[in-house]
Amino acid sequence: MSVNEASELGDLPVWDLGALYSGTDDPQFAADFSSVEEEAQAFATDWQGRLGSLDGAAFGNAIRAYEAIEERLGRILSFASLVYVTRMDDPDLARFHADAQARASEISSLLVFFTLEINRIEDARVAELLQHPQAARYRPWIEDLRIYRPHQLSDDLEKLLVEKSVTGRAAWSRLFDETLAGLRFNVRGKELTEEETLHLLGEPDETLRADAAVALSDVFRKNIKLLALITNTLAKDKDVEDRWRHYPEPATSRHLSNQVEPEVVAALVQAVRGAYPQLSHRYYALKARWLGKPRLAFWDRNAPVPNQSDRCIGWDEARGTVLSAYADFAPQMAEIGKQFFDRRWIHAPATPGKISGAFSHPTVPSAHPFVLMNYQGRLRDVMTLAHELGHGVHQVLAAEQGALLADTPLTMAETASVFGEMVTFQALLKTAKTKVERHAMLAAKVEDMLNTVVRQIAFYEFERRVHDARKQGELTQDRLGEIWLAVQGESLGPSIELSAGYENYWCYIPHFIHSPFYVYAYAFGDCLVNSLFAVYQNSAPGFQEKYFAMLRAGGSKRYRELLAPFGLDPSDPVFWQGGLSMISGFIDELEAGPG
Repeated sequence: MSVNEASELGDLPVWDLGALYSGTDDPQFAADFSSVEEEAQAFATDWQGRLGSLDGAAFGNAIRAYEAIEERLGRILSFASLVYVTRMDDPDLARFHADAQARASEISSLLVFFTLEINRIEDARVAELLQHPQAARYRPWIEDLRIYRPHQLSDDLEKLLVEKSVTGRAAWSRLFDETLAGLRFNVRGKELTEEETLHLLGEPDETLRADAAVALSDVFRKNIKLLALITNTLAKDKDVEDRWRHYPEPATSRHLSNQVEPEVVAALVQAVRGAYPQLSHRYYALKARWLGKPRLAFWDRNAPVPNQSDRCIGWDEARGTVLSAYADFAPQMAEIGKQFFDRRWIHAPATPGKISGAFSHPTVPSAHPFVLMNYQGRLRDVMTLAHELGHGVHQVLAAEQGALLADTPLTMAETASVFGEMVTFQALLKTAKTKVERHAMLAAKVEDMLNTVVRQIAFYEFERRVHDARKQGELTQDRLGEIWLAVQGESLGPSIELSAGYENYWCYIPHFIHSPFYVYAYAFGDCLVNSLFAVYQNSAPGFQEKYFAMLRAGGSKRYRELLAPFGLDPSDPVFWQGGLSMISGFIDELEAGPG
């Protein structure tokens, strides 16, 4: 980024992690590690082998003690992760993070017995224990825990998996992260990070987009052997554990953690794939005509549409846009969001060594969330800010549930973020001064929705095919590229040319490495929010109160309970058609032209 571009963005915030620890040399960090280890050892001494004989009060006390240890470990690990992800090229911070993970795994292995013993208690006895008020508040956590009973291994094997995780999956994930963070892409004589180079694919200058795409393709090709090895190793590792746990198919564990039935996900996937012709295929054919091309090059997919503003949006304007939109929906939402800016809970600049993408990390209920993004001044970055701030608001509200019940399954976790995007988009749409400006805004929103729905379901299909194929043996980099091109061609349609160089673009997607099969949650959330927003637009009485109640519930309720007050049921296959119809309706308006 040039000096002029950086000055246009304004003063981008970096976060203050003081709510966790003052720094890596904070003596409290070492003291907390020692004390939580002692607490874990004492906890095992006090409770191991006794859970089946406890009364309800003692059972509740044991869970509360376990929750307190999990909270303290969570604080330590949150800090170690957050201090690392902004400077992944710093070997001292890499070591600090790795050492913290290793020691935390050793401590966690002392606690493994607890959930295993709970799951060995008979159903009738558990129901009896949960009658006591001390234990009753943890009922949702217990119920979620017990769905894993058929897949539970012996105590020794479970402990072994926890202790070996640092040298297994976590080590390969670290290798992936540090490899991607260290890559540099030469574009017109400038050495750029991955995030900066991907950003250029949205530039108005077609030749610059093409140069960026060539740089990405070249560097990915040079590193594809290592990235294919990482992918193969982690897919095989997952296959081995899945077989031991008797999971029927690779995505089963994700469905369980998301608390969603496989048939609901299947209905979502079927609906989205069936809608490809009416959504992505139709839109990209339309965009090709706008750009005067028979087909779009793959680097044109995110190119600005005609009449789309390419001005740089400064940080202060982005902040004002999002908070104003939040306030129009509900003042409380803006009040919570404002804290992220005022108290430096956001890390915004795109800097060398920083992880790509964006996230909101909930940390622990006794602290607060932190948002990371790589802000570069586009409208899409403003929408990313709205998205991550939505997560942050959700996490602040859910924190009152405590460490064991605050986390929301991914299928519902994307609701607040996508809703934050939608209220921001609708507020921006109202500011359009002309039909042409409205048309450009709608096109940008459709592209974001296609990236959230169509692209993520294609990612999910890629993962399914890769994990299924990996069962038969290691996949060459060429085979991985073939699978990638097949699913991308199916989802994007005939109006995008997937030419040489694009076959390796699967290799930088972090979700494939860190959280297999996560990606369908984005499509789930987008379609859900489209339906939810329609309820809001129809002036449903008490909508805001119901919305905040849903966010405060965190993980204490399942999606059917959370959505019932709005009259929505994602288990109904027809539900997904309603969510997709909003995208289709926007494309209808784009086809009609600005008039």
